[in-house]
Amino acid sequence: MKNIKLISVLFLLIISACSSEEKKKQEIEHAASKVFVITLDGLRWQELFSGADSLLIANKEYVNDTLALKNLFWKYKATERREILFPFIWSEVAVMGQIHGNRWQGSKMNLTNGMHFSYPGYNEILTGKADDKRINSNSKIPNPNITILEIAEKNDAYKGKVAAFGSWDVFPSIINEERSGLYVNAGFREAKGANLSDKELFLNELQAETPSPWGGVRLDVFTHHYALETIKKKHPKLVFISYGETDDFAHDGEYDAYLKSANRTDEYIKKLWYFTQQDSFYKGKTTFIITTDHGRGTEPLKSWKHHGNSIKNTDQVWVIAFGQHVEPQGEIVSEEQIFTNQVAASVAKILDIEIRTDSIGKPFSFVK
Repeated sequence: MKNIKLISVLFLLIISACSSEEKKKQEIEHAASKVFVITLDGLRWQELFSGADSLLIANKEYVNDTLALKNLFWKYKATERREILFPFIWSEVAVMGQIHGNRWQGSKMNLTNGMHFSYPGYNEILTGKADDKRINSNSKIPNPNITILEIAEKNDAYKGKVAAFGSWDVFPSIINEERSGLYVNAGFREAKGANLSDKELFLNELQAETPSPWGGVRLDVFTHHYALETIKKKHPKLVFISYGETDDFAHDGEYDAYLKSANRTDEYIKKLWYFTQQDSFYKGKTTFIITTDHGRGTEPLKSWKHHGNSIKNTDQVWVIAFGQHVEPQGEIVSEEQIFTNQVAASVAKILDIEIRTDSIGKPFSFVK
């Protein structure tokens, strides 16, 4: 009888120790910093900082209903135009974070790659360095460079806690999913797994039945909701989300759709941020870094549709940061020069991941 009691006590002690260890592990995970890296493909800094372009919003070559578009997005003051185009960014983020890249105010951000189109831009964002010799097309070639996503995934503290979502079907190659082992939902991929939520099942069905205007890019609504469902279910610590419509509508010369997509993405970002501030895993421990992969042309006017190193100033970009590791300074209106290759090291710094910075950009000075 005594032996049975002793065994029972030992068993209870073991269970208690295991439970305590698991609780401690969960507490550490909850306390750790989290990062969301978000991109708006090919969004010009001009629209971000001054709203709708006066030369385009009433131009019937690029707008179907100019009066309707002006009713939505036109004000005479640039500060008012940007507020109605990006209400979350300019009413809330401008108070709690930092917005860089307004060249009219002296804040400059540039690519370091010489290509000025998407794959090289995303490679630079995610790896911290340009690679013009090997990354010089948008072909689906597995990235020979290692992204910050892969570095995090190989770290014990983040294994299985990194997720990537994109509207463009080249992201599995950019992230090199085969080598990295990362979860990537991009292009027209569906949610997969044994325990899909009702919403994921519905998204799978709806995506299959919804035609996209483009062969390799799905509508951003699917990218957003697939990402949000995974974030709710799996609580990744590092999340990459790339919205693609702004670039594709611009290439199509549809300025009205370009503006509406930018405005809709502002709402998506707001919803993501609000979720993180209501969820105990993320609340008070999350940093958002938002940027773009390249700029667009301005002169001649038709070059707004395009980008690439043959078009002037398409290396001009921007970055927005807010959350745990960013001091609130609002729009930066002083002289500065920052670069896209600083994003990866900034993410590593926030997550306390070791990364060599001798061959990549240093972390942004505004990231604590």
